[in-house]
Amino acid sequence: MATYQKRGQKRSRNSQNKFQGESESTTAEVFETLDSTASKTESVVARYQNHILFFVGVTVLMTLGYIGYQKFIVQPKANEAVSELNQAQYYFELALNNTNSDSLFQRALIGGEGRYGFLDIIEVYKGTPAAKLATYSAGMSYLNIRDYENAIKYLDEFDSDDIMLSALAKGAIGDAFAQLGQNEEAYEYYVKAFNESKNNYSTPKYLYKAGMIGAEIGKKSNAIKYFKRIKNEFPNVAEAKLVEVQLGRLENSN
Repeated sequence: MATYQKRGQKRSRNSQNKFQGESESTTAEVFETLDSTASKTESVVARYQNHILFFVGVTVLMTLGYIGYQKFIVQPKANEAVSELNQAQYYFELALNNTNSDSLFQRALIGGEGRYGFLDIIEVYKGTPAAKLATYSAGMSYLNIRDYENAIKYLDEFDSDDIMLSALAKGAIGDAFAQLGQNEEAYEYYVKAFNESKNNYSTPKYLYKAGMIGAEIGKKSNAIKYFKRIKNEFPNVAEAKLVEVQLGRLENSN
């Protein structure tokens, strides 16, 4: 049986012309819209040109200003601070190796011979690496001349990415509190000190001090733990030769 197949109808020429006309009209509208949008954009740019140029100019000036500030102000100031610190640090080193050290520590703190001391450097060159180091050295100077309150003040203000110096600063705060009879605070800072950095110098040193003062303030189990850690982890340091006696004393006490 024959199957009916519907033949496709040919599109009339008029219909094709109509479609072509509509397409051309739509294209024209698109270009007109683009032209109109471009004109509006140009109008906005023209209208706000001064503001845009001002913004760009301010950004450029800020960038150049920052570079100039770093190069011509910050860096020279930092270099100058280092020069002043060298002299103060020279007095500090002399004091550490001199029996009559108090006057030298004082000179390191307040300066002499027309040069700044640590306290001046902290104030005048605030924010520079030299000022940070001066803060540490000022605290250590006060500790050595037995001004424990100021030692704590400056060492607590010291902030550094150098984990060894951070450990020594915290340990020195512990020493200052111990001298003031504030054993709880001393113990707290000794623990902070040996947790700050693991090395063969500061770690066993402050483990031992934490153990000794911990035993005095009722932290016997912690003290034993600290002494055993020295024995097991740092067998070749000076403190390791002392822990056996302390362990025997604590483990045999009631």
